[in-house]
Amino acid sequence: MAKAELFQKDIPKEERIFYYDSEEDDPIKTSEQEKKVEVGLPEGYEFIPKSPLKKIWSAILFRAFKIFGQYYERGYWQTKFYGREKLKEVKGKGYVIYANHTNPFHDVFGPALAADRRIFTVISPVNLKIPGIGKYLPYIGGLPLGKTKQEKEAFNKAVDERIKQKKVLVIYPEAHVWPYATKIRKFPAGDKSFKYATRNNVPIFTMTTTYHKRKSNKRGDLPRMDIYVEGPFYPNSDLTEEERRVDLAKKAYNSMVKWSKKNSYEYFKYVKRTERK
Repeated sequence: MAKAELFQKDIPKEERIFYYDSEEDDPIKTSEQEKKVEVGLPEGYEFIPKSPLKKIWSAILFRAFKIFGQYYERGYWQTKFYGREKLKEVKGKGYVIYANHTNPFHDVFGPALAADRRIFTVISPVNLKIPGIGKYLPYIGGLPLGKTKQEKEAFNKAVDERIKQKKVLVIYPEAHVWPYATKIRKFPAGDKSFKYATRNNVPIFTMTTTYHKRKSNKRGDLPRMDIYVEGPFYPNSDLTEEERRVDLAKKAYNSMVKWSKKNSYEYFKYVKRTERK
């Protein structure tokens, strides 16, 4: 089955199942991942464009991207948002959104509509290889993780700079896309991805996507979405740096688990091999 078909068209019920050994298994892999090719960044990659023309181009593309996202999210997925008013509590301050990873197309547009300002999303370098859209991802806010020491330093500097600019950083702590998953998986990197909020002393929010039966069968059995935003959760200044990360990670995980219970429709089923009958 083509990867895009999982998210753009209804698929037979008998094919909507994935058997896994670990929550870190990846149901959706790129050709590079399947061939186990290590994908790095282009030489001299700019995490924050310096050219005025690139900045203008980026602003135009992001605007167009967000307009299309409105039609895509609210039209195709019939998405409803809940809790966005909570973002007003951090007006004038950068923040980080942690979201569950269940649909690569929606996961691009959803945070842009949920947030109240421009977003920058942490992505894998392999995403830059996606035909057609890959080369445009940096212009609409994609921040690819670096591989070398120099790239990692540049990445961290760019993240801190965007937060200081009072922008929004978006992170998918589950790491791998599990199509239409209704449970929250453990974060493979633990509390490491929460260092961006703690070292910049900014709040975090969670964005949890849930799935529900459509009233109309116009798109077959494909579900619709509800998105729940919760926060802000602040780093605890009474704790050490490591303890602050652990505390925020726990709050984010518990928040996402709580809202995931709103799921009312399991379109795609996940079965651990040890539990398979």
